[in-house]
Amino acid sequence: MQHEVSPADYKDLVLFLATAGVVAPIFKRLKINPILGFLLAGVILGPFGLGRFIHVAPWLDYVTVDNPDEIAQLAEFGVVFLLFMIGLELSWERLRLMRRLVFGLGAMQVIGCSLALGAGAMLLGQSPVAALAIGAALTLSSTAIAVPVLAERRRLHSDGGRATFSVLLFQDLAVAPILITLTILGRGHGAFAPQDLLALAPAALGLGAIVLFGRLFLRPMLKSVAKAKSEEMFMAACLLVIIGAGMVSALSGLSMALGAFVAGVLLAETEYRHEVEVKIEPFKGLLLSLFFVSLGIRLDLSLLVAEPVLILGVGLGLLAVKAAMVFGLGWGMRLGTKASAEAALILAAGGEFAFVILDNAMGARVVPRDIGQAVLVSATLTMFLIPALAALGARLGRKVAVAKTSEAPARDGQADEPDRVGPEPSGQVLVIGYGRVGKLVGDMLGRHDLPWIAVERDARLVEQGRRDGSRIYYGDASRLELLERCGLANARAVVVTMDAPEAAEAVVAAARGARPDLTIVVRARDARHAARLYELGATDAVPETIEASLQLSEAVLVDIGVPMGLVIASIHERRDEYRKKLNRPDALGGRRRRLRDTSLR
Repeated sequence: MQHEVSPADYKDLVLFLATAGVVAPIFKRLKINPILGFLLAGVILGPFGLGRFIHVAPWLDYVTVDNPDEIAQLAEFGVVFLLFMIGLELSWERLRLMRRLVFGLGAMQVIGCSLALGAGAMLLGQSPVAALAIGAALTLSSTAIAVPVLAERRRLHSDGGRATFSVLLFQDLAVAPILITLTILGRGHGAFAPQDLLALAPAALGLGAIVLFGRLFLRPMLKSVAKAKSEEMFMAACLLVIIGAGMVSALSGLSMALGAFVAGVLLAETEYRHEVEVKIEPFKGLLLSLFFVSLGIRLDLSLLVAEPVLILGVGLGLLAVKAAMVFGLGWGMRLGTKASAEAALILAAGGEFAFVILDNAMGARVVPRDIGQAVLVSATLTMFLIPALAALGARLGRKVAVAKTSEAPARDGQADEPDRVGPEPSGQVLVIGYGRVGKLVGDMLGRHDLPWIAVERDARLVEQGRRDGSRIYYGDASRLELLERCGLANARAVVVTMDAPEAAEAVVAAARGARPDLTIVVRARDARHAARLYELGATDAVPETIEASLQLSEAVLVDIGVPMGLVIASIHERRDEYRKKLNRPDALGGRRRRLRDTSLR
């Protein structure tokens, strides 16, 4: 029998979509971080917010989330997609260069903060095992909040941002060993045997399986899908990679987010990297917003009213201990005072994995439920402070960035890294289309030692170019999002060699709208098409029919004995006449050319 659809079944989804459509624009207009808006919306819409007053005003049930557990389960994918996108901006070489920060600073932070916070819990009367669980849970910081805040403030690739991300990455690696250790200690009443280390074997096998599959089958799979030229199929393949890697990681005892991160790192070295970024970005943004709402929903403010001293004391103690520990470790590793302070402020708050660890600890009766709930409220309250702490840290970091005009090369191999790892390097020429014309353009740019990258929609041409050693990415360059991923903001010029007139026009319009100062040279089919391209903002449009005629004229004039110098001069003169005729003064391309010529004088 078919299930009857009830509006109540979709009430929570409608509430979230309404929140995403209303809260984010309002907070952006007020210049307040939208993360705070989603957290506050979760508090209001949750069972501990308006839900407490349903018995007084039953109509509040229509604006209250009924199933927070179901939302929390879906919201976990927000962190999964976030870690995948972070992985796309890295590479194995980048991780190798970061190993000192990840396994040095990250490991010392996890161990040091766990012991310090655990000692504080023991002083408050908790058993050693319960204190270890509480210390380990509070040690972990919020990747889901810290990374977007750093990216928004363009601090992710600063010294403090690198240190912060390295610690967060190690914390994600440490979640599985922490959960396994707590399970063993809870089962064995605090006893730990060497053979218990075998419990980590599935985690190692799971990671190995993800890496092996990614190395052998990931590129061929995406290449096969790309050849089908179906947007829907390519998106489905991207989602399969993320969720599949996450599921394998979860089945092996690790977090889904870690599996997705490894998949992202594997994809970062392929030609499909930028197209995947464009496809996944909307999913990441929406699911991450849902994650913040779910965090707010789980915040039981009644515990704050009942135990204000305990909860606020734990929160302040958490901030103080973690900030002091990270600052001391960073300073000891010679990160610099300001970079250490920036990392310490961002990492001081609690994180989302505290819910996972404490839920498991309370389920195994390692931590008393009332104590665990109070600690979770304290950790959640500190997460509300991350945007403000990040703003303070960014201010400190910018001060030192201005002062360091002649500082020695960065440590930990960072001297060999580009300043920004995610976006493409500055000053490149973007070649859109890598057929016969695009390949020749790239060859000429290379002969003059000009850096360039190409974007091509045909997977076969991308594969061939990659085999020849060229930097080519698969994707549809008519979308501004892909152009931005390929470094449009810092590009030196764009050369459009596509033979499809509508596609070339879309690229010119998108590029000119984003970069009014950019040099855009386009291949045109004929004179009419060239005039249209000039109207859209092309700096130069080269009609195939006119160029073919000029080259034929040049050949015949030289062959019949006209001096080469006179021929070349006349060809250039005729080409300029055509350009002036097609690029009218009132066209956008004409106005851009006049501005450029004025600036060159």
